Amino acid sequence: MKKNTQKPKTLNYINENVAGIDIGHGSIFVSINPRGKESETRRFGTFTSDLKDMVEWLKENNIESAAMESTGVYWIPTYDLLDQAGIVPVLVNAYFFKSLPGKKTDVKDSEWIQQLHSFGLLRGSFRPNGNEVTLRTYVRQRSNQVRQASRQINLIHKVLAQMNIKLNLVISDVTGETGINIIKAIIAGETDPKKLAQFRNYRCRSTEAEIAKSLEGNFKPELVFSLKQSFEAYNFFMSQATACEENIQEVLDLWQVKNSDNSVTNNSPKKKKGKNSYSFDATSNLEKILSINITEIPGLGENLAIKIISEIGTDISKWPTVKHFSSWLGLCPNNKISGERVLSSRTAPSSNKAAEALRFAAQSLQFSQTALGAFFRRIMIRTGTAKAITATAHKLAVILYHMMKEKVAFIEVGQAVYEENYKRRKMANLQRQAKSLGYELVAREA
Repeated sequence: MKKNTQKPKTLNYINENVAGIDIGHGSIFVSINPRGKESETRRFGTFTSDLKDMVEWLKENNIESAAMESTGVYWIPTYDLLDQAGIVPVLVNAYFFKSLPGKKTDVKDSEWIQQLHSFGLLRGSFRPNGNEVTLRTYVRQRSNQVRQASRQINLIHKVLAQMNIKLNLVISDVTGETGINIIKAIIAGETDPKKLAQFRNYRCRSTEAEIAKSLEGNFKPELVFSLKQSFEAYNFFMSQATACEENIQEVLDLWQVKNSDNSVTNNSPKKKKGKNSYSFDATSNLEKILSINITEIPGLGENLAIKIISEIGTDISKWPTVKHFSSWLGLCPNNKISGERVLSSRTAPSSNKAAEALRFAAQSLQFSQTALGAFFRRIMIRTGTAKAITATAHKLAVILYHMMKEKVAFIEVGQAVYEENYKRRKMANLQRQAKSLGYELVAREA
């Protein structure tokens, strides 16, 4: 018998002159395999001068694209320098590829990334560009400052509880006008409950007598000191959030000038702003940039609208279909099938901030008298609150995608119309099932 002397088939190179980069905190390993040359792997430091040397070396070898693993935030300087040098950076989620079997090293990782990239087997992660990245940075920073301020509010509640001051039982928000004025007076040294109750705002539902009764507590110096520090920290973080808003407004204004041809008239009624809403009219700015008002979608207020746009950008065509969009958000079933049997259809764990905002918007619709609110309650009764939030967030994502792609306004049909349509669909399904079993449904006389 003759031996088979044919060489085994190999994958064809789809991307030539590409590099693979493994990024760490203190060092970077870069592997290349340019046409007509031997493969080579080099180690570079992470200082800016080292990164510039790496870029020059890649340009000398005519590298056109470089794939890198997304490790924390270490990839950002390398990504930006490659982009500025004209080398196409491809940011790859480590979840979507596996390292070589055997002993794992940084050198092997960079070689494996380069090989996969040359075969066209890597898919780059989405990252917005230009004004979108700038806006996202400011919005995320503002969210961090508001989150820190919220932690200080919790500490204020804790100190008040230690002082046995039950202010939270008589006013809805200790950071409202009444609560702020009372806390300022306590820090200034006032301990008389009746005098403190006189700071009550006229719109407060509780009477001065009720507020005075809740303010009978233990004003220990160390507790007042803790209250003072938490209150000052709260004011500091809120001032930092306000500074972020000023930069956000500047970015939106510049963005709006570039999209001046997309001017629209805002005839939709203004929604009531929440406590942590923006100090400027961000809705109008977004509407002029997008040519549509996405805050018309139930549950999607001004804060969430800016957060979503800062995460996904304005070009929705980056996702070919709404299914690609919902899959990127992690709001569609992650089906695991083996042997023609569905093992699991749970949504994959995701830290997508746009999906987080859509889930938050969906949760706020639980008691909404809208079509989406009725949909949420129907799913909640059948499968529970968690799945209802995911299903409603997916529906919000579909609505948002079509609005941004087709430039159409949102039309609220109302809860009654939704329930009537659902009843009609359910009746049609029952008639079809009865017909398949050889029966016929007959309406019962009233």
